[in-house]
Amino acid sequence: MQRHLLEYYDIDPIKPERVRTLEAGYRATLWNKLFLDAGYYYNVYNDFIGFNIAIDAPFASPSAFLPEDVQVFRFASNAEEIVTTQGFSLGLNYYFADYFSLNGNYSYNAIVSASDDPIIPAFNTPEHKFNVGFAGRNIRMGKLKNWGFNINYKWIEGFLFEGSPQFTGFIPTYDLLDAQINYTFPKINTTLKIGATNILDNQVFQTYGGPRIGRLAYLSITYDWQNR
Repeated sequence: MQRHLLEYYDIDPIKPERVRTLEAGYRATLWNKLFLDAGYYYNVYNDFIGFNIAIDAPFASPSAFLPEDVQVFRFASNAEEIVTTQGFSLGLNYYFADYFSLNGNYSYNAIVSASDDPIIPAFNTPEHKFNVGFAGRNIRMGKLKNWGFNINYKWIEGFLFEGSPQFTGFIPTYDLLDAQINYTFPKINTTLKIGATNILDNQVFQTYGGPRIGRLAYLSITYDWQNR
């Protein structure tokens, strides 16, 4: 029977997805030191394109497999009802002591509509995430000259990742710390940079079924051709 499933499953053709968007934003520089960037969006989708699965079978565990004689079909389709999403972001940059800055941003993204439509939206986006950072650029303090650095902390809330049937699952909440230091050689217009992402080697995965991602160290040399 499974071999003939598609012969009896009526699949409607895909229609173009339509979206109406309301956006609002605000940018300002306050006291010549604080830069503010805020934005909000609200989307209304008609014929939202997502995915359906042509089977409804329980799994014994997240790593369990279906019997070999069972086939699963995943096909694109349009949502039967209106789908709405909204999001908000806020970014702040504060500059002080000529060379230093503190920065941070927060974002919120979510599907607002709630219905019994079986479509899988595959939004694959954390509802809440933020990062904060501390940076220095072209530092000149006494004998310390031409140095710079950047330290950044990221936090990402866990979310449901919806891929193919065997690669759909929950991504746990995780955080990352990135850091780099750089030095500029003015006479040869060259900047040397050493740093690492996920410097604490926090093993995380960002797609369900994908590999865990650890520390990545790097060394870069940049030559500024325009200032030669």
